[in-house]
Amino acid sequence: MPAEYQIPFELRHLIYFREVGRQLHFRRAAETLAIAQPALSRSIAQFESLLATPLLTRSRRGVALTSAGAALLARIEPLLKQLSHLPEEARAAASGERGHVRIAFTGLAMATVLPGILREFHRRHPGIRLELNESPTSSQVAALSAGELGCGFFHPDAVTPGLCTHLLLRERNGVVLPGEHPLAGQATLRLRDLATTPFVLFPRVNNPGFYDRTLAAFARAGVTPRIAEEVWPRANAIGLVRAGLGATFMCPSEARHLPAEVMFRPLEGPAPESRLVVGWKNEEPIEPSLAAFLQLATGPGAG
Repeated sequence: MPAEYQIPFELRHLIYFREVGRQLHFRRAAETLAIAQPALSRSIAQFESLLATPLLTRSRRGVALTSAGAALLARIEPLLKQLSHLPEEARAAASGERGHVRIAFTGLAMATVLPGILREFHRRHPGIRLELNESPTSSQVAALSAGELGCGFFHPDAVTPGLCTHLLLRERNGVVLPGEHPLAGQATLRLRDLATTPFVLFPRVNNPGFYDRTLAAFARAGVTPRIAEEVWPRANAIGLVRAGLGATFMCPSEARHLPAEVMFRPLEGPAPESRLVVGWKNEEPIEPSLAAFLQLATGPGAG
């Protein structure tokens, strides 16, 4: 047995001492525990010997706790309560009603489908704790493959070996412009209309597929993009657009809650497409709490 688990006493010692400490009477404690009083006295004496510390003082007037005994009794009560809940917690974990799921997401996921999924999941499974972390696609794929995440909401470049994915959203991007941009008043735009407008993108390493689709859209429009900045996360790009440093791309679903200082405009003609999936490692069995989350995230209406 590992050294850290080599405890010199047994669970029964804690239970017996707790009852004697509560009643301060060996006979009544023995009756409550349904054991013989001599056996209880021997167990308490053995417990004190194993701890090398007196826990009780015994006299003709009765039994009293020593300072060490009082301190130990205060620690034992919550410990025994926790142990008593173990069977129930184990059954709840096995049924998916208790547990912990690590989830990563991108800005697009949090701006569109994820809040609704989280709200409904917490309503159905209040005992499962979700640990959320914003992370770019490339980091999510690596973490999922390494088993460091339960699931992720990301934008795949192509088929992801070793992972299962479920499509949640697929949309053509429009552009977000500063409110004072000369073209902000137009209902729709084309990329060639923005040939002289600087763009705020993100580092290609975060999502090479979408980055390359963006450059391909510019090429089909016959435009060489002017890239002013590459930043992450998406909120930083919107901040730079608000500051008038350029334009950026965004899905219509994500553009519903933009600040007043910027304007979203759909694109006609070539435009990059965003694809949002929920992905998880392709292995069996799936831990019950993760299975409960995936059932909701991939169910009808999830996207």
